[in-house]
Amino acid sequence: MPAFGPLAEGFVLGGGLIVAIGAQNAFVLRQGLRRQHVFAVATLCFTCDIALIAVGAGGFGTLVAANPTLTAVAAWGGAAFLLWYGARSFRSALQPGSLTAEGQPAPGTRREALLTALALTLLNPHVYLDTVVLIGSIAGQYDGKGRAWFGAGAMLASGLWFYGLGYGAARLAPIFARPAAWRVLDVMIGIVMWTIAGSLVANQLSG
Repeated sequence: MPAFGPLAEGFVLGGGLIVAIGAQNAFVLRQGLRRQHVFAVATLCFTCDIALIAVGAGGFGTLVAANPTLTAVAAWGGAAFLLWYGARSFRSALQPGSLTAEGQPAPGTRREALLTALALTLLNPHVYLDTVVLIGSIAGQYDGKGRAWFGAGAMLASGLWFYGLGYGAARLAPIFARPAAWRVLDVMIGIVMWTIAGSLVANQLSG
């Protein structure tokens, strides 16, 4: 199987899931604006994503691939979740929010910043649903190498996002503070999620 297909699908899915407005992204943005421990914070968030995506694409994805019944359940369940996620993105586009650094905690030391980032990452239940369950379920639709490339694509999206957000904060902050920008982004995410859901359904129907 060509590597580009799974890599690209993992990248767009991972990117679509990770850019949602949340406390973790706001914290990374704030650290970037203040130029405090940017590399350490971005690396910690990226490392957590790598570990969780590896568990999802490697462990859970392998389990799914080994069981035809579980593969079908994961595909239909993943499609349903992506349809719901896409619908939520379209709805968010009607009432867009904004990502700002205001109101975020202000840790002074690197240790405090890392502990805050760790808490904002691992205490969010959605991170496990997104990385382990959803990414793992869709990765299970590929063979062994395909699952690896799919996971690599999701990891690449995570790395580009966190380091880009941290180091590009000064330039990105005005964009993320504008609801119009999030309206466009939400529509694009909705289209991507529905497209992937459609491909999962098509694969199940053709099989």
